Amino acid sequence: MAERKATVARDTLETQIKVSIDLDGTGKARFDTGVPFLEHMMDQIARHGLIDLDIECKGDLHIDDHHSVEDIGITLGQAFAKAIGDKKGIRRYGHAYVPLDEALSRVVIDFSGRPGLQMHVPFTRASVGGFDVDLFMEFFQGFVNHAQVTLHIDNLRGHNTHHQIETVFKAFGRALRMAIELDERMAGQMPSTKGCL
Repeated sequence: MAERKATVARDTLETQIKVSIDLDGTGKARFDTGVPFLEHMMDQIARHGLIDLDIECKGDLHIDDHHSVEDIGITLGQAFAKAIGDKKGIRRYGHAYVPLDEALSRVVIDFSGRPGLQMHVPFTRASVGGFDVDLFMEFFQGFVNHAQVTLHIDNLRGHNTHHQIETVFKAFGRALRMAIELDERMAGQMPSTKGCL
C-alpha cells in the first residue's frame, strides 16, 4: 500500500504554516500555533480520526486569531488533498454522531471533489477561553475549499459552547476516519459512477 502522507507549507504576509499528515497514523499530534483552543480541537481530529498531525504556525496573533485559524484550515485541506491522491479504493463518505454530556453533533463528509459547507451550530456564547467561536466557520471553509470535500456540520443540541465545539470536532475526526478508510471491496476502484472525483 502506498503511503498516504503529505507535507504542505503556506507562506503569506500574515502566516507561515507547515502541516504534515499521515492518513494511516495512530492519532499522534504535535501543534505549535499559538492558538491553544484550536490546538485542543485539532487534537480531537487526530485522536478520533487516527490521523497523525504535525502543525506549525507563526501568525499575526497580535492582530487576532483570524488569519492563523483560516490559514491552518486551508493548509490542512491542501495536505489532505495531496495525501489522499486519486481517491481510488476509499470509502469516500463518512458520518458520525458524537455526544458530550448535554451536547450532540452530527458531521457528514463526502470526498466529492466539490467544495461545499453547510454548518449549523447555534453557539450559546461568542467565545471560549478568549477564542472567537465564529472562527470555526473560517477554519472549516478553508478546509473544505482546499480538500475539495462536501461537509455538513450540525450541532443538534447543547448549551455549553465548549461541549458544542468539541462534539463537532470529535465527529469530524470520526467522519474523516470513515471516509478516507480503504475499502477492501473497492480496491483500486474509483468510488464514483463518473469514473473520477
